[in-house]
Order: sequence, then structure tokens, then C-alpha cells
Amino acid sequence: MDVAPVPLWAVCVLRVALATVYFQEEFLDGERWRNRWVQSTNDSQFGHFRLSSGKFYGHKEKDKGLQTTQNGRFYAISARFKPFSNKGKTLVIQYTVKHEQKMDCGGGYIKIFPADVDQKNLNGKSQYYIMFGPDICGFDIKKVHVILHFKNQYHSNKKSIRCKVDGFTHLYALVLRPDLTYEVKIDGQSIESGDIEYDWNLTSLKKMEKFSAESKDGDQAQDDKSQDWEKHFLDASANKPSDWNSKLDGDWQAPMLQKPPYQGGLKPEGIDKDVWLHQKLKNTNYLTEYDLSEFENIGAIGLELWQVRSGTIFDNFLITDDEAYADNFGKATWGETKGPEREMDAIQAKEEVKKAREEDEEELLMGKFGGQENSFQRFHRRDEF
Repeated sequence: MDVAPVPLWAVCVLRVALATVYFQEEFLDGERWRNRWVQSTNDSQFGHFRLSSGKFYGHKEKDKGLQTTQNGRFYAISARFKPFSNKGKTLVIQYTVKHEQKMDCGGGYIKIFPADVDQKNLNGKSQYYIMFGPDICGFDIKKVHVILHFKNQYHSNKKSIRCKVDGFTHLYALVLRPDLTYEVKIDGQSIESGDIEYDWNLTSLKKMEKFSAESKDGDQAQDDKSQDWEKHFLDASANKPSDWNSKLDGDWQAPMLQKPPYQGGLKPEGIDKDVWLHQKLKNTNYLTEYDLSEFENIGAIGLELWQVRSGTIFDNFLITDDEAYADNFGKATWGETKGPEREMDAIQAKEEVKKAREEDEEELLMGKFGGQENSFQRFHRRDEF
């Protein structure tokens, strides 16, 4: 019996239905955003936000977002949502940021907080789980921060990820996967990816903790053996010699061979991965430490940053467990307005050039007539004398 193929639209609908959206904010209901976002009162000098689509935009209503309004200020504002854990799940954090003022020095990043964060007292010392987004200051700093909280410390991605520096709206997305891989996207394009354990320099931290725990147990001999297994593996193909006498020669053990590096999921030729990892997993809690990107009590998102010149607009916030949903949401928001935004900016630029040219011509014309009038007056004055 022939089975009719499932329509693509049905697959898309099913995919969206399976996605879990923890937080989504587009600021489409006017000033009601103030009921969802809490301005910190920790410092009376904190800058204030307003809802604005800026001087140029792709859609006047859809492009409205939180805009910084005061120069030389710290900003602190946040929104709460139902707490969740991303353990064993993909975590996608996405939003748009527009440095309409052509940022010279200031942050455009967001922070993800534990559910128990004190929103009214939010400040630079408030603990966060994740800090993600662009940071610009002068010629040296033009980077995308990706900072994770692990073992009571903040750890930055060791790779240099360059951010966008123009005045247009850009879509930033961070993907943390349960297999300890990650991806950073700008405008829907992957610009960096890799392994969380290695790209955050956490391997040395975990190794140090592992050896420390084993030392506390007093099993130094086992620790040495574990380190030995870091460099060697058992020759699984070796067999006990036929003339081996256990009473005279002792228990037979397969010889140890030099171990090539095992990285990136690639299996070294001739080596069984299970054999290579066996002793390591037997004597350590390696697998239980796979919490480099797992956060148990995620419950708030916020902007906590400094700006020299204000004018940045933050919009289209999304936190979900589904990469496809995030991609589609980005296309339906930023994807629909990015073109018209640039068109409006180009039209305004042409109008400004035209206006400047007209003003220059008017000044030149006035200067010319003014010069003739002055010469005429000087001529008659000379005749009078």
C-alpha cells in the first residue's frame, strides 16, 4: 500500500509544536512592556529605557524595542519567566541589537540569570549563568562575549569572535547543546562553533578537580595509574604466552602501548574507544561532570551594561530548546525587516546629502551677493571722499 508523503507544512507545524519556548518578547503591545520588565533601583544614576523603533526601521511597530536613552550611564533591567532546567536539552538564546548611534564604547550583550535574582537590586555584582552578545570600545574591543558560569566561576570563550559594528539591526544567537558542543550565529550565519570543554579552557579545571578528589581519598597509586592511562592503552590483540606460569611469573597483563590523542570523536586507527576510556571512567566521575552548560534554575533575562553614547535598541528576545524554531523566529522578525530598514536608511542618507548640498549652495549664493553689495558700498564711499 502506497503511503502519501507528509506535506512540508505539516512537518513545520509539528516541529513548532514540539518546541518549548521559555521566553519570547517582541514588544508588540505598546507600553505594557513595563508590566513585564523591572528597572533596577540599585543605583539612582542607572539609565532609563524607552520603547522605540529608532530613526530608521523596517517596520515602525515590529522594530520597536528597548532603547537606551542617556549617555554615560549604567543600565540594569530584567524580565522574569517560569524557571526551568536545560539539563539534557539544547538551549538557544537569541535576540536582535541595533547600535543606531554607531557605538563607540559600550555593551550590547544580554545576561541569563537564576530565578532567584533580585530584580530591583540588579547590578554588576548580580550572579548570572550566561553572558552573551557584542561589546565595543575603541579600536581594540569589537567582540562577542560568551561567558558561562561553572563551578562558582565565570569562564570566557577563548576564541576571538568579532561582532558587527555598523548601525543596523543584527540577529545574535547562542546554541548550547547537551553533547557539549556550541554555536554562535550572527544574522543566521554560523561564525563560531566547537567543543565547550576545550573552547572555555575547562579541561584543565576538570583535570585539576579530578586529581584533587582522588588525592583526598588517599589513592595515590590509583591516581598514578590513571595518569598512565592518559598516555597508554592496553594491547587488546595480545594473548597470554602458552608457557606462562602464573605461580612463577605472576598474573599476566596485556602490554601497554603508546596512545595517540583521542579528540573530536575521531577513533584512532586500531584502538577501541571503550578500551581507551575504560580505566579512566572506572576510577573517576568524568561522566557526572558533564554539566559545563547545564543550569538548574534559569528564570530571568536582563540587560546589565554600560554605554558611553546611548541609542542601542534591543528586541526579539527568545529562549527555547529548539534550533529550528529559533531560526524560523529570526526569519519572521529580523528577516522580514532587515531589507526595508536599510532601504529607509539609504533614503534618509540621500535626503541628508541633498539638504546639505542645498544649504551649501544657499550659503555660497548669499556670500556672492553679500560680496557684491559690500564692493558696491565701498565704491560709493570712495567716491564720497
